Amino acid sequence: MGSLLLALILVLAQPLPVHGTVYFREQFLDGGGDSSSKGGTKGGVSLDQKNMNGESLYYIMFGPDICGSDTKKVHIILNYKNKVYPVKKQIRCKVDGFTHLYTLILKPDHTYKVKIDNKMVISGILEDDWDFLTPRRINDPAVKKPENWDDEAEIDDPEDTKPEDWDIDEYIVDNSAEKPKDWDDAAQGTWQPPLLKNPLYRGEWRPRKIPNPNYKGIWPHPQIANPEYVPDPSLSIYENISVIGLDLWQVRSGTIFDNFLITDDEKYAKKFGDETWGKTKKPEQAMSKKEIEKEKERKQRKTQKMPKKKPPQKNKSERIVAQKEEL
Repeated sequence: MGSLLLALILVLAQPLPVHGTVYFREQFLDGGGDSSSKGGTKGGVSLDQKNMNGESLYYIMFGPDICGSDTKKVHIILNYKNKVYPVKKQIRCKVDGFTHLYTLILKPDHTYKVKIDNKMVISGILEDDWDFLTPRRINDPAVKKPENWDDEAEIDDPEDTKPEDWDIDEYIVDNSAEKPKDWDDAAQGTWQPPLLKNPLYRGEWRPRKIPNPNYKGIWPHPQIANPEYVPDPSLSIYENISVIGLDLWQVRSGTIFDNFLITDDEKYAKKFGDETWGKTKKPEQAMSKKEIEKEKERKQRKTQKMPKKKPPQKNKSERIVAQKEEL
């Protein structure tokens, strides 16, 4: 884990774009590449950079997390009143062996946007996608679902009947088994042949399902304003951001981070991305294509150099038989 002290300390009055580029050398690896924006008390940075660890306070954690073939997501974890909250939405990150630009934009109106490669992939409202506050609306506790409301989409077919040959034993006697010669009935009891799994056993019979003619759909529970909801106008304000840290867990080397930016100018953030990642994208792809072609050529040369397999030599008796057959 490492950190970089910034010269700029932000007090948000404009949208806050946070972005940077990440390159994973391997397409499938175990590791996380989150960057976090950290800060301390107002008027000065209290973070001890030499002893920064996983318990250090941070305001925003943002970046891709890739682990094996299952986890490929973008983390957005935000600090609210010294507690951290992960985003509830699933945001898929890029996994293709190329460098990608990740951008998070937090706005004063409590909305947010996530961009990958300067293209928006998700947006929403902070209150809806993080559990900072109690919900604005809740189910009306005074209203209950009507007793005659049928919300079962399918029912058992009343005309379906169980086949007569369905009920057979799950296990059957192994008729091929023989009583051991040393079996002592007096000492061991009467010998019983072992049981085998019946290959014809079909399990418990269940009638087939048919559409429910009385199905009304999922009952929409009426909602009311939550009396415990209290809005917070400072929800998206982060003051005194002064340090960028990298929270990494990896088993392979080769990950590259670059072009970190924290600003209050959304247009400048896009321009900065276009002038950095945007200018290296195509050359990187071209270089990757050349590397693939070189690897193909290397494999072809290796195959051509491999000695051809000689046919197996016949032994003396086989040669004599072959000669007799020719005669």
